[in-house]
Amino acid sequence: MVDNASMPRTKETLARFRDRIRIITNDTNVGFAAAQNQAIASSKSDWVLALNPDAALLPDFIEQLLESSRFDPRVGTVCGRLLACHNDLTPLENPIIDSAGIYFTPEMRHFDRGWHEPDDGRYRQTQYVFGSTAAAALYRREMIADLSDGNNFFDPDFFAYREDADVAWRAQLLGWRCLYVPDAVGYHVRSVGPGNRRSVPAIINMHSVKNRFLMRIKNMTGGLYRRFWLPATIRDLMVVGGCLLWEQKSLPAFWHIAKCLPRALDQRRRIMRRRRVSDENLAPWFSSEPAARAVPGTKVRAKALSVAHFRQAR
Repeated sequence: MVDNASMPRTKETLARFRDRIRIITNDTNVGFAAAQNQAIASSKSDWVLALNPDAALLPDFIEQLLESSRFDPRVGTVCGRLLACHNDLTPLENPIIDSAGIYFTPEMRHFDRGWHEPDDGRYRQTQYVFGSTAAAALYRREMIADLSDGNNFFDPDFFAYREDADVAWRAQLLGWRCLYVPDAVGYHVRSVGPGNRRSVPAIINMHSVKNRFLMRIKNMTGGLYRRFWLPATIRDLMVVGGCLLWEQKSLPAFWHIAKCLPRALDQRRRIMRRRRVSDENLAPWFSSEPAARAVPGTKVRAKALSVAHFRQAR
């Protein structure tokens, strides 16, 4: 357990579990990405589960992911079907999807597949997807070692937000796959989503702007840029204009980008020296509609989960 300089009562809660867990205490909040790296570095398991505190998993979630990953050694990330829920982690009466993996658009934006769509049988096929939200993602240790820059799997300069998309893009460049397993079901309270920037803290919006450009600096290839330069540039101008006209509290993002730029360029050089996948193979992932690739030999399986089932599992 990494206590990232949280509220005082957290220490009292953790003290009750000292005989069961190892506690790492940070004097300051080093950010989600850096704290995750601390936890990963202190573990030795073949797989690592990144799990947000506002997520809850059904009992067979990890078992489903592990079992599904065995057929393909190049699967480095496995994710399940996350459903939206109330703040107390109880299911909605009319289930809607929170995430069925993530995808990128030609504008270099990334979204959760299925977000806010009804959970009525869609997204029920095991597929390869671009990546997973770190709200609940299972990462193979071998991939973590391959992607990490020193002990940093997640980029600590990101602090929080978009660090999972950065990992997903880097994994694709290095030839790792992400597998989506719909029978692995969890619930997630999402506080940051498309269209609600005004309702989240200004510091989160600032990091979002900063990380959008840092991710591009590190991972964008010449071939992808030549294909998508127009929609990407238009979106960039919209982001900069929005910061200048309506969201001035995000303007420090550009100062932070300048400070992080030397490290980002160093990382870029190391990533590009080791990239294993061509632009022709990467380009189809950047689509206006959620992109996915079929897994040989899989069939659609719809697994209905009722509210009663979830409450019994809890």
